[in-house]
Amino acid sequence: MIDITIYEVGPRDGLQNEKIPLDTNDKIKFINILSDTGLLFIESGAFVSPKWVPAMADSNTVLSRINKKNNIKYPVLTPNLKGLEDAVKYNSDTACVFATPSETFSKKNTNCSVKEALARAKEVAEEAINKGLKVRGYISTVMFCPYENEIESIKVAKLSEELIKIGCYEISLGDTIGSGTPLKTKDMIKACKEAVGVEKLAVHFHDTYGQALANILASIEIGVKVIDTSVGGLGGCPYAPGAKGNVATEDVLFMLNGMGIETGVDIEEICSASKFVFEKLGRIPSSRVYNALASKKKRIN
Repeated sequence: MIDITIYEVGPRDGLQNEKIPLDTNDKIKFINILSDTGLLFIESGAFVSPKWVPAMADSNTVLSRINKKNNIKYPVLTPNLKGLEDAVKYNSDTACVFATPSETFSKKNTNCSVKEALARAKEVAEEAINKGLKVRGYISTVMFCPYENEIESIKVAKLSEELIKIGCYEISLGDTIGSGTPLKTKDMIKACKEAVGVEKLAVHFHDTYGQALANILASIEIGVKVIDTSVGGLGGCPYAPGAKGNVATEDVLFMLNGMGIETGVDIEEICSASKFVFEKLGRIPSSRVYNALASKKKRIN
């Protein structure tokens, strides 16, 4: 029985800000490796303008060539109807829409107001559901915004409620700049839990200030059972200087394994996926667990 579901975002959220995009064939192999780790959700691309997100320009090729497994979902980001049209064309199973409670962040990130972003998400969600896709909602800057500072939890709760109303089956609450702390996390999640129910909530933490694992533990204590992670800590936020990226999948697994919580995901296989993708990128994973296990193997050998 799975106690916590790991929702892998490395191939999309992790790779989308790479200045030199990962080679398409390597990206396909990366996702295929992840498909053998026990993951049930692997966010695999984004149908967005290649002008603004060049690293995702090959999502059509990736989605058409990966070895999809029947028990795994391969969600894609679909910010507009054009993106959804491509998602349908390439047999995507889940469309992801997004919004933020911060007016300034919304305008700088998507060039529209919060109200306009929600209307766009509604348009996409309704069409996606009509086409037989599931819809997941993302909320950015759920605790702090690089422009507006602290975000009121009630704003996040109300936005969660709106996204559920338009058809999202789940809301991923994103600490975009990674400066949230456990008490603030609990306050925010409790507000959202009251609005939509904890069973519809997921959490998405960046580890900029080293608070991600503590915030995840705080979320679990309230009843959250879905955690967004990224192998090796791939990713980051351009609005958060020094950002370490998303919380590393293997770091979360190590903590959960130590708590006796079942995920169905193999930590050794995840480390292999981290090794593969970071070698292709010419970097070392930021995951502490990956580096500790790698160092241990060197000592033994």
